[in-house]
Amino acid sequence: MATIEAAAAAPLYDTPIGITNPPIDELLERASSKYALVIFAAKRARQINSYYNQIEEGILEYVGPLVDPGLHEKPLTIALRELHSDLLDCAEGE
Repeated sequence: MATIEAAAAAPLYDTPIGITNPPIDELLERASSKYALVIFAAKRARQINSYYNQIEEGILEYVGPLVDPGLHEKPLTIALRELHSDLLDCAEGE
């Protein structure tokens, strides 16, 4: 009977990654507002995307991901994970 209860308590799916992980509430603690968080994450995601595009050309103008990216992880998710890991400082006006 214990195995049936344990199986029922275990989730049937993996924890989603992206906007739900890292949690939005924890990300908002690192920025002054939702707007500042969105702008900062979007700018960093564009830098990461440009970095990946420039690798093929051999030009390294932008800094690549500061966290280990997953196989199919999008630049915005990587940017949010960097911010959540305190690898970036969300300073306004930059």
